[in-house]
Amino acid sequence: MSTLEIVILIMNFILKAIDIYTIGMIIYFFMSWVPGLRESVIGEWMGKIYEPFLEPFRRMIPPIGMFDISSIAALIFLKFLQVGLAAIFNAIIPYFA
Repeated sequence: MSTLEIVILIMNFILKAIDIYTIGMIIYFFMSWVPGLRESVIGEWMGKIYEPFLEPFRRMIPPIGMFDISSIAALIFLKFLQVGLAAIFNAIIPYFA
């Protein structure tokens, strides 16, 4: 396996991990609409994964009425992170070719 292939493999892994984390976060958001679901074993487990990431956004962005828009800001941040990393990865690939 060449260095270029290894770099591409690592880049794809990181970008897919962000995709999976984002999908899980969306599922975690929808769990709040079902009474008692966040208090289940799966809900508590997902809370341990996603709440540490969401907490800084909740401190910066207060809820508007009943709506917690900090979650939307977190999703937008993840998308910007993914796009930014993809741009960086695409910029460094020629150096490994």
